[in-house]
Amino acid sequence: MACCEGGPGYATPLEAMTKAPREEIVYIPCIIPPERRGKQPDYLVTVDVNPASPTYSQVIHRLPMPNLSDEVHHTGWNTCSSCHGDKTQTRDKLILPCVNSDRIYVVNVGETPRAPTLETSIEPWEMHEKCGLGAPHTSHCLANGDIMISCMGDPDGNGKGGFVLVDGKTFIIKGNWEKENTKFGYDFWYQPYHNVMISTAWGAPRCFREGFNPADVAKGDYGSQLNVWDWTTHELVQTIELGSEGLIPLEIRFLHDPLATEGYVGCALSAAIFRFYRKEDRTWAAEKVIQVAHKKVEGWALPDMPGLITDILVSLDDRFLYFSNWLHGDVRQYDITDRRNPKLVGQLFLGGSICKDGNVKVTQDSELKEQPAPAYIKGNRILGGPQMIQLSLDGKRLYLTTSLFSSWDKQFYPELLSKGTMMLAIDVDTRKGGLKLNPNFFVDFGKEPGGPALAHEIRYPGGDCTSDIWLASTARKPKL
Repeated sequence: MACCEGGPGYATPLEAMTKAPREEIVYIPCIIPPERRGKQPDYLVTVDVNPASPTYSQVIHRLPMPNLSDEVHHTGWNTCSSCHGDKTQTRDKLILPCVNSDRIYVVNVGETPRAPTLETSIEPWEMHEKCGLGAPHTSHCLANGDIMISCMGDPDGNGKGGFVLVDGKTFIIKGNWEKENTKFGYDFWYQPYHNVMISTAWGAPRCFREGFNPADVAKGDYGSQLNVWDWTTHELVQTIELGSEGLIPLEIRFLHDPLATEGYVGCALSAAIFRFYRKEDRTWAAEKVIQVAHKKVEGWALPDMPGLITDILVSLDDRFLYFSNWLHGDVRQYDITDRRNPKLVGQLFLGGSICKDGNVKVTQDSELKEQPAPAYIKGNRILGGPQMIQLSLDGKRLYLTTSLFSSWDKQFYPELLSKGTMMLAIDVDTRKGGLKLNPNFFVDFGKEPGGPALAHEIRYPGGDCTSDIWLASTARKPKL
């Protein structure tokens, strides 16, 4: 939970990459499918990922939430490497925002990491009355010990982007962080050295909670912009419109180097990766650097199938970019040492909607010569498509789950509701690039004691590539 006798996390990204012990357990929220939502609560599982353990690749603990219909989604830590220099801080609480119920759970993992317990919860009324916000999503710790959570709507489910500040000791909501709201919200990443935070935009909760309807895009109920904030004054200073090539920007990642003035964002519906960067005049801009070609298809909901980039991450040495195409079914690895010209060095198809034995026929494809074969693990066909991804700190193992959001799972991969989702592991070539499925690791959430579950985001107790942020005051510039 803490290392180096200097507070939580590590002093630098490269120190985390080279000195951190191998991960032994991970935490994953499991969402109850819509048909059973009012009967069973969502829960947090602990999965053993230590190959030397007798319970390797198994769920070893389940922590049910006390309420129903929450849709626990993403998670975050009470403290991270931004607090590394503070010996009074400990990374011992996992924050679980709930997209549907507007509730926030706080889970204690410090006393018994393999069997966490529920610490407390922040009820919806507190967020509604104090902040006028709902649909909480991304949780990041701040260097002062507070926790900031992005929100995607108002209490009625209309689009409204904002940020809730939570006291990291009492877990009481302090109020809003932002001086003004944006139309939509989703993810965010801050870089204090450059006095900046950038956030993204999914859409109106009342729309995406019901599934995806292309008409909602046409009506303007989904986002296509990046919002640039002054980190000190909390003011919105710039909006970068990505247009039709940047529809539904989701996960945003600055480079881990705290002195960097650039990073990447994945745009789901456009299936594009944009590089954002600071210009010489100190304003910010974005340029498209990767485009996953849409496929012309028959036998699907639309004649054009996007890849639907749903998750991205950057390795701690800022060398590789990874992302998942949930609909096409592939995970990709790009060498980004040339920041403006990423080079594809690894690709692996694991399920998806275009397998050659499925109902969808690809009639035009500029990337593949033939439709990919279905993928199997331990005799089980991989269902759905690769979605949430998490990289080991040393960059050698990429874990993934296959659920996006319960209503979208029901719409695009209905078999997940009755057969459950999966957790897989990919071995990564960190020298030349390359991805290979680990045949020995497989967690089948279709065989959960209470019935099939939808497993989502992955977190390590010691921090990871998508939750830790480093400050220039405590981190040396990595030599890349």
